[in-house]
Amino acid sequence: MSVLPRPVPLRRSELATPASSEKMFAKAAASNADLVFLDLEDAVAVSQKEPSRAKAIRGLTEFDWGHTTRAVRINGLDTHWCHDDIIEVVSGARECLDTIIVPKVRTARDVWWVGTLLDQLETKLGLPENGIRLEVLIEDAAALANAEEIAVSSPRLDALIFGAGDYSISTGARVNPNFEPYGDYPGDFWHYARVKIQVAARIGGLIAIDAPYPNYRNPEGYAKESRWASAIGFSGKWAIHPSQIDIANEVFAPTEEEVTHARRALEAFRAAEAQGMGAVGLDGALVDSAHVKMSEATLSRAAQIEAANHPSG
Repeated sequence: MSVLPRPVPLRRSELATPASSEKMFAKAAASNADLVFLDLEDAVAVSQKEPSRAKAIRGLTEFDWGHTTRAVRINGLDTHWCHDDIIEVVSGARECLDTIIVPKVRTARDVWWVGTLLDQLETKLGLPENGIRLEVLIEDAAALANAEEIAVSSPRLDALIFGAGDYSISTGARVNPNFEPYGDYPGDFWHYARVKIQVAARIGGLIAIDAPYPNYRNPEGYAKESRWASAIGFSGKWAIHPSQIDIANEVFAPTEEEVTHARRALEAFRAAEAQGMGAVGLDGALVDSAHVKMSEATLSRAAQIEAANHPSG
């Protein structure tokens, strides 16, 4: 059963920033990314895991992040760092932490565990109930198989994220360091995983975020992967370098042509509706109630982006 719709967060771009590298925090905070996450997991050496928590807290609390969503990626639930990652960062950052990204989720119970710990912390610290949101990485064969159950596992969830790197390891896929298949492969190598994640996300009333693209010197390749993901309904993509942010922000936003057509379609339909008709022709194509919903969704997303680009006050 699908979850009732709720406001969809803007996540065209999610910038990864190592929590161990404080020199990167200022640039990340000043970027145009919709979300920035300070990474305690893959980007941090084992010897720096625990010291990086305090750095992440300083990054979240001492910089002006503007409209950017402030997030932390914790270590996996199968590590001994995870528990203290959550407790220390939430206790230290408090209202300055918007979202926790949970890696290597495999079952709905994994999400329940994190949510329960956050329930306790919010009560203890006097923070708003469900104020800290969750995004989870689908980067394991079991996680993909359980994606629908994961998507409806917590009221805190905002997004499912495709983690192509660890998913490749889990499934034995033969890919290069940019998560592209060795040899010839017809079409989108990740089409099945992407579609399953996107469908599961929509079942849960969530959004889907596409995998990182490590080769930041290839903007054309990043844009192509972004267009593929956007076409099937993904709302954004990870950026591992600031140069990828503007590309994602553009690809995952309606074009001027789409916005103009949406407005014209709505105007034509409303005029026809006033005359008692349930459909109308526009530029040689039928416009009916389904097209109205599509047009309204396009204009709503355009307005959301406009509001983010020009916040009031």
